[in-house]
Amino acid sequence: MNLTLLKSKLHRATVTHSELDYEGSCAIDLDLLELAGIREYEQLHIYNVSNGERFITYAIVAEAGSGTISVNGAAAHKANPGDKIIICTYAEMSETEADKFKPVLVYLDDNNKVERTSNKISMQAA
Repeated sequence: MNLTLLKSKLHRATVTHSELDYEGSCAIDLDLLELAGIREYEQLHIYNVSNGERFITYAIVAEAGSGTISVNGAAAHKANPGDKIIICTYAEMSETEADKFKPVLVYLDDNNKVERTSNKISMQAA
């Protein structure tokens, strides 16, 4: 049996641009893509913390060090500059692979600078 697990996450990224007339996708600072292990053209699941929208698109490269998070094309209707979003990728793997797998979690500040990284989400307390 194969399982689908969280592969990587950019947590609480701030949308810097929303370009309706640009070719659809999400442009992400190359440094952030590399740190999170997200490939150009990889499928992204985006969860908008600010308005509750959830959508799927793909990654394209933005200038390294720019802090750019640009939601483009039709998805631009679902996110505005200043919105906080969570960008996730997922991977399918066998149960044996899943037993050893750890995701890459990148936590960002309001300027899309890395606050910390992790490979584990803390247990939620009651």
